[in-house]
Order: sequence, then C-alpha cells, then structure tokens
Amino acid sequence: MSLELVDLLAYLLYGLKYLAILLAALMFLLGLDDLFIDLMYWGRALIRRFRIYSGHSRADEKLLYGTAEKPLAIMVPAWHEVGVVGEMARLAASTLDYENYQIFVGTYPNDPETQSDVDAVCLHYPNVHKVVCARPGPTSKADCLNNVIDAILRFEAEARVEFAGFILHDAEDVISPLELRLFNYLLPNKDLIQVPVYPYAPEWSGFTAGHYVDEFAENHGKDVVVREALTGQVPSAGVGTCFSRRAIAALLEDGDGIAFDVQSLTEDYDIGFRLKAKGMKCIFARFPVSDPKLALVYESAFGMSKRFSQVICVREHFPRTWSHAVRQKSRWITGIVFQGTSNLGWSTRKTLNYFLWRDRRGLLAYLLSFLVNLLFLVLLCMWLIGLAYPEGWHFPSILSDSPLLSTLLLLNGLLLLNRLFQRGYFVTRFYGIGQGLLSAPRMMWSNFVNFFANVRALKQVLEMGDSRRVAWDKTTHEFPSLGQSPQTPLGRRLVEQGVISEAQLTEALTNPVRRRLGRQLLLDGLLDSRQLVQALAEQLDEPWAPLNPFRVDEHQIRAFPRRLALRYAVLPVDEEGDTLVLACERLLSQVSVGAISRQLGRPVRWQLAPQGRVTLGLRYWYGGRHDGEQSRTLLATLKRHAYDEQLLEEVCKHQVLFGDLLQVRGLLPPSLFNQALIDFDPEVHSLGQHLLQRGVISEEVLQQALREQAEEQHESYRLVEALT
Repeated sequence: MSLELVDLLAYLLYGLKYLAILLAALMFLLGLDDLFIDLMYWGRALIRRFRIYSGHSRADEKLLYGTAEKPLAIMVPAWHEVGVVGEMARLAASTLDYENYQIFVGTYPNDPETQSDVDAVCLHYPNVHKVVCARPGPTSKADCLNNVIDAILRFEAEARVEFAGFILHDAEDVISPLELRLFNYLLPNKDLIQVPVYPYAPEWSGFTAGHYVDEFAENHGKDVVVREALTGQVPSAGVGTCFSRRAIAALLEDGDGIAFDVQSLTEDYDIGFRLKAKGMKCIFARFPVSDPKLALVYESAFGMSKRFSQVICVREHFPRTWSHAVRQKSRWITGIVFQGTSNLGWSTRKTLNYFLWRDRRGLLAYLLSFLVNLLFLVLLCMWLIGLAYPEGWHFPSILSDSPLLSTLLLLNGLLLLNRLFQRGYFVTRFYGIGQGLLSAPRMMWSNFVNFFANVRALKQVLEMGDSRRVAWDKTTHEFPSLGQSPQTPLGRRLVEQGVISEAQLTEALTNPVRRRLGRQLLLDGLLDSRQLVQALAEQLDEPWAPLNPFRVDEHQIRAFPRRLALRYAVLPVDEEGDTLVLACERLLSQVSVGAISRQLGRPVRWQLAPQGRVTLGLRYWYGGRHDGEQSRTLLATLKRHAYDEQLLEEVCKHQVLFGDLLQVRGLLPPSLFNQALIDFDPEVHSLGQHLLQRGVISEEVLQQALREQAEEQHESYRLVEALT
C-alpha cells in the first residue's frame, strides 16, 4: 500500500473520529429528550395508579350507554377509492353499536369510478351520502373536507337536525363498535376527541408496514398521553377524530366559511393547535372495554394486555411497499415540519413549544440516525477487512483513546436499550411478544424510511419554492372489495326475463301518477306479487318468502315491540334457532338490522315479502290507534277470509306505507326521511305527526299525503265491501 493512500486513510479515520464524537453528542441530546417523555409517562402512571385507581373503580362501556344518541356525521374524503367505501359502510353498519349517524363521502367530478361505487353503496345504505367536490381532483384533503362540510350543513337545514359531532375517517378505516358511543358521551363537553390508531400487523418479514406498527403503538400508547397531560393539546391523527359543533363553527368563522386550510397537507394537525389557541378542550381518549365482542382485537398472544389492547381505536392497513411509505411520510413531513412551521410558528407557552420542537425535529433526528447507521456500516466493513486480511495495515480504532467518545457511546448505548425497551413494551402490550421482538430490528428500517421521506419532502419544497404549493400525494388504501356488480334496474330485469314488454315498461314509467314501478305493474295487471318479489330479491340479492299477514305466530308478534315494528316497517315471521326472521317489503339496511338486533339482544335477519303483506300485517297486529272504522272493517273481513289468496292478492296491490308514498311522490327526499325516522317513536304519535313536528314536512304536505294514501287504498275498501 502506498504511503499516500496510508496518509489518506489516516486523515479519513481522524475525521471519522470527530464526526463520531459530534454525532454521539447530538444523539445523546435527542436521547435525553425521549427519556424525559418516558419518565413523565411512567411517573404519571404511578401517580394515577396509587392516588386515583386505588380509591375509584375504572370506567367501562356501561358508562357510555347512559347518554341518549346525538346525531353524528362521519366525513370521508375519497379519491380513487373504488371498492373501499362500500366495505367501510358495510362494516360500520354491521358493527357500530350506534344508529344516529350519517356518512358523507367526498368524491371528485373527474373520478367517475369512485362516484359509481359510492352510488351503489348509497342504494344499500341510506345513511351514506355522496358529495361531489366543486373542483376536479386531486385537490387537498382539506379541500375535499370543506366540500363535505358544506353538504352536511345543507343536509342539516333540510332534515331539521343539528349534528353534535363531525368525525374524520378515511375510507379504509375499521371503526371500533363503541367509537360513536364514546364520542356521544364526551360531546359537547370536549371539542376535539382523538382515539388511538393501531395499524394491522403484517407478516414477520413486512418491515415497511411493520414500522408503522411500532411507531403508532409507542406514540399513541405513551407520547400523546404525555402531551395531553402537559399541554392540554392533542394533535389529530386525521382519522378517529371528532370535532364538536362548537369547534366546527369556530373554524368556519375563522376561515370565513372555510373550516380546513385547503393548502395544508396535514390540516388535521393544524386544527389541533387552532382549537387549543381558542381555549377549547381537547382530549386523547384511551377507553378500554371489558366485552371482547365490542373490541377490534380478537386474537390473543403472549404478552398482550387485555386492558391495553381492548381499547376503542381505529384499525387500518398502512403502506406495505417502500415507495408508498416514503410518499405518505413525505406528505406528513411537508405538512407538519415545513407547512406547520410556516403556518403555526411558535407558541408563547414553553411546554407547547417543546412538543412543537419534537414534531419538527425529524429533519435533524433522522439525518443523524442515517449518518450513524452509515458510520456503523463503515466501521463494520473495516473490521471485516481486518479479519479477512490479518497481515495487512492496521489502524487504531476511532473509538479508542477518547474518554469523551467512550462516555458518550456508553450513555447512548444505555439510552438505546431504553428506547428498544419502551418501543418493545408498547408494541407487545397491544400486539403480543412476537411483534414486540420484531420492533428492535425494525427500528433501523424505520430510520431509513423516515430519512428518505425527509429527503423527498425537502426536495419537493425546494422544487416548488413554497411548501404550501406541494400537492396532495395520496397513498393507495387497502381494503377488501365488496365485489358487487352494478345492479340491473328492476324494469330492465323484467323485460330481459320476458315478464313484460318494452312498451309495457315505458307505459308504466310514464304513468302520470307517481308510484314505485313494481306496484304500478301490479296495478296494471302485468305481473303478480310473487313475480315482483322474485325480481326484487334477485336485484337486491336478498332472500324472500311468501307471507300471509293473518297467519303469523301470535307469540312472536306479542314478543316483538310495537315501536320496532312500526318504526322499521317489519313483521316477525319465523325463528331459526336464536335468530329472529323479519319480513319487509323494501330493502332493510344493515344499520337498521343492527339496531334491531342490539335492542332485542339476539341475532336478526330479514327477508323480502310480497307487496302489501307487511303493510296489512302492521295495520292488523300493531295498528288501531289512528285507524278509522273503514280500516278496522277491512282488516276484520280479511281476517275472516285469511285463506282467500286471490282476495289478499287484490287487496295488497292497493296498500302503500305512508313513508313510501311521501318519498315516491317527491314530497320528502329519502335521506331526510331516514334521518327523521331515527328518533321516531310510534308510541307517542303517528309518523305523519312526527314528521310535522320535526319540520321536514308542512301541514299541507301531510294532508295531501293522507288524501293520496286514502285514494290509493280506496279500491281495497270497495273489494271488501262487496263481501259484506
């Protein structure tokens, strides 16, 4: 080896030694920063353990059921979310232990695939509403949410309802069954409520998705808890966040009608500071539930804590590939570090400034971590070369002959062990020991992902010249698709089956009296109720069964509450083990099925019934309070002729529910009717009087609908009079 090369290596090692000292010193300061958070968390935990919980029992989910359901609005921005929104709505409807909520999905005019997907979802779930943004996408998430809020306010004005909470969710979120009950309990006393977010754990080799597991487990298990305790400020995670009505009103006032900053990539993060500056109350709600059926964590693994894992939270899949993870994190960094520094600046409160520093220190921390990892690889290579060529030149180790560096390395080693323990502990308590052990090797991978995300964010900002000009770089969401094909309209289905002709379909559709197509075809004598219900069952992919409303089990009728029967227009017709079977003439949403099941405390399924059968059954078994003499005579006569199927068929053609008539005649939009139905109590007054008191219809509309309903049923009275 030449002397020049030897000198070059000597100078290089000399420089690496001082670089190592500098890096070690900076890493030590950052380690002390993290240690402070650890000490604060464990100190607070000990104080609460011995001073609070020693004398008071811990709250459980029973506490949440003592508050009446307030109207809640869920806001979901959707850009290229085909197959995702439907699955979210299905899971929400089938698992949420709540009924008084509406989902508003923000779509874009240049995203027809997502719009079509949402339209299909709206057909099955009446509490899902499509919002089309004014501008083509992708804009920012904030811009999409502003359009959604506008739609919510219009819905409120039309439905005469005021939402108590506005909830942020992404389309791929899996929501805890009791999340809305928790928000309902805390509103309106809290203005920003954030629940923990826990990513789904990947296979052991999935380090990219796995590093999200580690970061969220520690951040939402410890760091945000300390932040709330010291500052009273909670950053929104963008999902699982509920804003009070007062908070949304204040944001709208500040923005002159615009709640979210349209040029911010992390509008949720900004809002946490804006609300805190207004003196509003923010809370990070870690609320464990005792019933595993009401939790999202079903698996069990060694090391998991039941109380820690069975917490009300949001679960979702995070990016599994390197490129998607870097894209997503660079957006977070741009919004929090660059835009946050520009928009929020610094606070007058020292404690809040401390956490602002922790939010923004990533540019320094991840650069240091990257350099430390590179330095480690250089030293490792030199050591391996020494082993491979024992007779070659040997240089003193850069780690020797420096008490300062040795001391810093020792202290950093202890701090690193603490970091590994802290992260492993919080991962283990939620995911089990397997994921907890994986958190150690994933920490280095996390440093690399975050470093390159910082580089990408810095590059974007420099290229654009202004962090606020960086576009919404949305990551791809992962969620199983419903796998539903577009529905064939009922009329087209009947034509294809040869039941009716094209001309007959056109004539029925253009009839001057507005009725549901199937009922119009019945009145025209073009098909019978069995053919109609079969076609509807195929269209909705739901079961059906014949029904004679006068020959159902009286024991089931007496056991089924009148308020549920009239509110949801269903009739109990059978039992399959512990499952109660209900009959309905129209689509019964999963939201309604879930609400009925929870109130009965037993499983419920539903099936379609032929036209008019359930309507007659409701009038016979549960009516009487508002029925006239003519109606009572009709029902008594039909009861005596219960086996006359032809008579029942003819009478049922003329039966129409009051709510259906309002919607078909265009007197009340279905979305407003469904919202008004949530607090309908038939034990108090009739549906018409309820809608009148809610302000969604006028006295004139009520009387018009009653007249039209009587006209529709006049023929059925004439048929029965002929028998008496």
